[in-house]
Amino acid sequence: MATGKKPASSAGKILSNPSSTRQEKRVAASDLAQRKGAKRK
Repeated sequence: MATGKKPASSAGKILSNPSSTRQEKRVAASDLAQRKGAKRK
């Protein structure tokens, strides 16, 4: 199932927060990769 708009926004905030842990950033990046309409490089 694709990640919705609100969880994707929360994930973006986690990634931009310098005090987030490595594990939090890994999970947030995974959520954003599954976001509906996400572009892959």
